Amino acid sequence: MKIATLGAGSWGTTVAHLCAHNAPTMLYARDPAVAEAIHTSKENPRYLAGYGLHPDLDASSDFDAVVADAEVVVMGVPSKGFDEILARLAAVLPAGVPVVSLAKGLDRPTGRRMTELIEEALPGHPIGVLTGPNLAKEILAGHAAASVIAFDDTGLADDLQELFSTGTFRVYTNPDRVGCELGGALKNVIAIAAGMAHGLGTGDNTLAAVITRGLAELSRLGVAMGGDASTFMGLAGMGDLVATCMSPQSRNRSVGEALGRGMTIEEVLAGMDQVAEGVKSAPVVVELGQRHGVDLPIAQEVQLVIAGEQSAEQAYRGLLRRPHQGEVARR
Repeated sequence: MKIATLGAGSWGTTVAHLCAHNAPTMLYARDPAVAEAIHTSKENPRYLAGYGLHPDLDASSDFDAVVADAEVVVMGVPSKGFDEILARLAAVLPAGVPVVSLAKGLDRPTGRRMTELIEEALPGHPIGVLTGPNLAKEILAGHAAASVIAFDDTGLADDLQELFSTGTFRVYTNPDRVGCELGGALKNVIAIAAGMAHGLGTGDNTLAAVITRGLAELSRLGVAMGGDASTFMGLAGMGDLVATCMSPQSRNRSVGEALGRGMTIEEVLAGMDQVAEGVKSAPVVVELGQRHGVDLPIAQEVQLVIAGEQSAEQAYRGLLRRPHQGEVARR
């Protein structure tokens, strides 16, 4: 079984490394220098310098060569690059090849999930997601981690489960593709809020409140959009949320920290070489909340900060001024 992984960012590279343990794997890198480095030295010097990759992993900047004869395609590009890659895939990918999305974002113009975009561009292909609390450098360092693979076809999820698994990376299956995908996208906005708290110098009590109330927000919206409530209590929901809110390796948390220290979003993004999906997702999440009648106070405050309409400090003051209410819905 040949695996084609598209996108040589930190997570796309890491997933390709995992797959290479179990099947011949080719990684597509847009930058020829990155592809050559992975091919010759088994290291991604741009995003994962100092972390060795599986010796059998190969890479190329020739898109068609990577995709040729692939039996599984892994989409490791950020959401903003989906349209281009899908158009190229549609021209060369044979019918029926499963496509697995790694993206944790939402389409800005429409609010659609990434797998919805894949289904539109590649009709007739089984579509799934791999998601969870997965920090690339920790996985490459050999630390134990877990993830979830979700397909509507649970039999296919079972078949592909072993493809991504290694001795230290455990993969569970979940039939709730919608919920798994939404958990990964929505938690990034909450992680920006957690980062803002850290940047403002608040304590662990504040962080715990942000994570807990953030979980309530993403669960409410996720269920309203068709996800299963239990999914948001698992790896794709709470697990991913905790890791992204707490880890200094989290790009979305790092964005929030910088905002909390008084930087503008333009200044923050100018200093980044990778995508923080929460920045793009925040206005989409707020709009989806309005569309589905779901109250999202944390996401709304984050969006106002990103839009430059208030400071991080004002955002937290706004949250504290909200009317008193019960923690859970009354029956």
